[in-house]
Amino acid sequence: MSKNGVLLLQLVIITIGLSYFIISANALTASGWTQAHATFYGGSDASGTMGGACGYGNLYSAGYGTRTAALSTALFNNGASCGQCFKIMCDYNSDPQWCKKGVSVTVTATNFCPPNFDLPSDNGGWCNPPRQHFDMAQPAWEKIGIYRGGIVPVIYQRVPCKKHGGVRFTISGRDYFELVLITNVGNAGSIQSVQIKGPKTGWMPMSRNWGANWQSNSFLNGQSISFMVTTTDGIVKTFLNVVPSNWAFGQTFSSPAQF
Repeated sequence: MSKNGVLLLQLVIITIGLSYFIISANALTASGWTQAHATFYGGSDASGTMGGACGYGNLYSAGYGTRTAALSTALFNNGASCGQCFKIMCDYNSDPQWCKKGVSVTVTATNFCPPNFDLPSDNGGWCNPPRQHFDMAQPAWEKIGIYRGGIVPVIYQRVPCKKHGGVRFTISGRDYFELVLITNVGNAGSIQSVQIKGPKTGWMPMSRNWGANWQSNSFLNGQSISFMVTTTDGIVKTFLNVVPSNWAFGQTFSSPAQF
């Protein structure tokens, strides 16, 4: 190989290495392990977990399946944690009777576990502040715990979300009120801010209405719509014209792009 060829090959290798470093640097890294507790709900098929405080609706069709959890107040963060992923292990050393040893499950936050101040935090008020608690879909919980245990001590860490396909946008509402549900968000999973834009407008900030639903009070009927989404780890992605101009309320639009 000529000297120029060697130099070119070295340049290609360096470029690939830098690209890998940039991609890796942008990826959410797993947090350390933290102690908490976990219960379960929703039945053996998780049908009782549909809907929920994040607004994802049918968790099967939305792609979240049965590996989901409702978060206590201390973890839910008024909906800002919707979509985050957590790797959970039963703390076998603390409860060998009801824990399955050496097994973990990764769940997505899709719901809120409300406090019950009529009951003590260590006897029924499991989601009372400041407790960190996961009320998991039963199939996910049974990956790590034995059914009769009911509640088990766990250790958990926040991890990057691995999603199939791109980010999805569902538009509800009415004229001058677009309510946009953003789902299937990879990596950080949760959203910090959203901006919306039509071909006749500049970028306009949206506000969190509830859960993973973001609202705009603009009139965008008959216009293609773009979104600029910032996840909670600070990564920004722009989804240009992801919604075509002939859109209608109630439709969902998928992007090929992912975080």
